[in-house]
Amino acid sequence: MEVLLYTILTLCVLGVLAAIVLYFVARKFRVEEDPRIDVVEKMLPGANCGGCGFAGCRGMADALVKREDISELFCPVGGAEAMKQCAAYLGKTAPEKEAQTATVRCGGTCAKRPRTNRFDGARSCAVAASLYVGETGCAYGCLGFGDCVSACAFGALSMDPETGLPVVDADKCTACGACVKACPKGIIELRKRWPKHRAVYVSCVSKDKGAVVMKACKAGCIGCGKCVKVCSFDAIKVENNLAYIDPLKCKLCRKCVNECPTGAIRLVGMEPLPREPKAAPAAAVKPASAKSADGESPKSE
Repeated sequence: MEVLLYTILTLCVLGVLAAIVLYFVARKFRVEEDPRIDVVEKMLPGANCGGCGFAGCRGMADALVKREDISELFCPVGGAEAMKQCAAYLGKTAPEKEAQTATVRCGGTCAKRPRTNRFDGARSCAVAASLYVGETGCAYGCLGFGDCVSACAFGALSMDPETGLPVVDADKCTACGACVKACPKGIIELRKRWPKHRAVYVSCVSKDKGAVVMKACKAGCIGCGKCVKVCSFDAIKVENNLAYIDPLKCKLCRKCVNECPTGAIRLVGMEPLPREPKAAPAAAVKPASAKSADGESPKSE
């Protein structure tokens, strides 16, 4: 009995001594945290989406406080207003960045991109992309399993059962970029947010040649370059058989929309330009009378 009692007392004394040692060690090596970090964190939206490049708003707040130059830091959810508020509190200059929205650059609907096989594995784009090209003949298009929808913390994406493609609700999209990272095919891009959600973009990412594209998808870009010729702002380039419209150069003139033979250039929030009627081919003029070699008209017998 005495042995058990001594053992318990010894363990209690050792526990108390260890606690005292740990307390003084913690006090000795304690890292003082800037109290402004808590204030700045409260100014941020608290979404913890990772769109700023940090694991959460706490990491963003820490960087805003500790860095002298915050021009490279931006919170896509809070936007310019949140950044200006944080910068004003810290006495720094807020970065200027144009508002963006997620854009699905794939027009391969179920009607225009027929299935060639059926995937029976896990309903995940990441899993399917690691195993094969997909259920259609296009190796670049949307796989349709909705990884982007699951990644969105703001409910801005949903799958359209009729088209088999994700749909972005521009009013809810914060341009956090989570859907961009989640898409293994890279068909989602953050593009400039125009007033009234207007947009003109190439809804295709296929780099195959035109003939191959048309066999797999009737809405794909064939790299013909007709859109480049009508663009007055040098906003369109064709590289690797694929046209791309620079959102920073595009002025929404819509000329390229009518020129695209496959409809790969998508127009959102605006009516297309009226198509100019094609000129009728000139009729062949038949000579009134044929002349002989000597210049006289032949006489009928």
